[in-house]
Amino acid sequence: MTTNTTSPESAATPLLDLQSLVVSVRRRRRLWCAMAVLGFSAGAAVAVLMPPPPSATTKVLVAHAEDQPNDTGTLMRTDVALLQTTRIADAALKSLKSPEKPEDFMKDYRGTGLTNNLLQIEVTGDDDAQAVARAKALADAFVADHVQRMKATAQAESKALLDQRDRTRDELATVNKEINDRATAGETTGAASIESLYARRAELNSRISDFDQRAAEARTGTPAVVAGTQIVDDPSPVRHSLPKAAATDSVIGLVLGLFLGLALAAVGVVVGDRPVLRRDIAANLGASVISELPRRSGRPWQRRRTRLARERLTVSLARTARGSAKGLSLLELGCARSTSAIALNVARALADDGPVVVVDGLPGSELSGRRPKPGDPTVVSGQEAATLPDHGRLLGVGSVAPGTAWTDLQYLGTQTVLVVRAGHGSAAWLHTVARQLADQRITVAGVVLIDPDPRDRTDGTLWDGLHVALRGHSERTARQNGTGQVKTERAPMWAARVPDSDQEVR
Repeated sequence: MTTNTTSPESAATPLLDLQSLVVSVRRRRRLWCAMAVLGFSAGAAVAVLMPPPPSATTKVLVAHAEDQPNDTGTLMRTDVALLQTTRIADAALKSLKSPEKPEDFMKDYRGTGLTNNLLQIEVTGDDDAQAVARAKALADAFVADHVQRMKATAQAESKALLDQRDRTRDELATVNKEINDRATAGETTGAASIESLYARRAELNSRISDFDQRAAEARTGTPAVVAGTQIVDDPSPVRHSLPKAAATDSVIGLVLGLFLGLALAAVGVVVGDRPVLRRDIAANLGASVISELPRRSGRPWQRRRTRLARERLTVSLARTARGSAKGLSLLELGCARSTSAIALNVARALADDGPVVVVDGLPGSELSGRRPKPGDPTVVSGQEAATLPDHGRLLGVGSVAPGTAWTDLQYLGTQTVLVVRAGHGSAAWLHTVARQLADQRITVAGVVLIDPDPRDRTDGTLWDGLHVALRGHSERTARQNGTGQVKTERAPMWAARVPDSDQEVR
């Protein structure tokens, strides 16, 4: 009976494992740190190599006849839009006596509404003097155009009121004539009609007075608008600080580069699906993690811990090799150099029991190209190992990287230890390795994890690992029982669950 610590529902793989994502992104810190440094350098380079052009600013107070306390800025937005017109640009260029086209000049300035009545104009030029002159001409052109428009509006409104007043006077003259005609004729009948004529005359007199007053107010409002529209801040060049600009652009580039690097790392992790946590690697390979080693020696205060871990691993693998009747092999995935060092250490430990030969099945020259040291074991290739008359104990070293000749792995040893670098192989390839080793009836004694994440607290032990991938293990065990027939591997059974109450028993 096989006991499993998790139920099938809880063992389901989530759509997005945040823990694996965070760990994988953190392991790719070289990528996003490099992107952040690149963005920082690019920002500083842009500030130094592409400084802003000389510019000048001025502020204009704009008065409107329709100003209201609750205005939402509509009038100022209209003024900003009018500033970006060819009429204003052409008037400014004429005052500067410049042959430049208004369309091109409009690209060199912009207006910004600071309040409902305060407009800021920023203009660029070839130098500070030209920028100041352009800002002055543009502000004067805008003020003149605004005053002209306000005057034209006031005159048009006053003329319309006076014209309506004149039409009302003509109607009043007609009413007065009718009243005089009736009074001269001495008509005494139709008193109600005469009273209505008098009322009409009074109404017309009131309307004429109202039109005169409104026309006078329209004419009176124009001087206030003209006097209120003026340049309140003379044009002055804008001073640019190179250190400040470089610092600002560098910080912006750093943030953008860091964000882009993190995004690329996250997308690469999701698309690549390369397990990093020990629980995922053990689950995909169907074997437990028996040891972990860093990829490099690390800092001085960590070297002693790394050395002790290597010594414990060497003792454990040497003990496993002594108990293996048909030889032990080390198969690497993404860590050929570390696997070669482990193999040499194990061979030196086994040398006390007799001659040891290391069979080099690696595609590279990590073993064959090294410089031999006194006391090192003999390293031969697979072809040379078959021709040796008495080679003693064999320790095979091979690879399960893409392109591996799977049928040759069984000649390195029928029992193997997988040396896997965390985050190197994809989940699909780890499944392929487990299936291929099971088909070749190669027993996986365990997994040595290289370069593990230091903050990984997941469990890399499988309680039912033999039933996950080692299909050949049960078949070989059946043959060793002496029956000569293959026993069918029994499916794992879940452990019986004890009822919590009498009600659950019923």
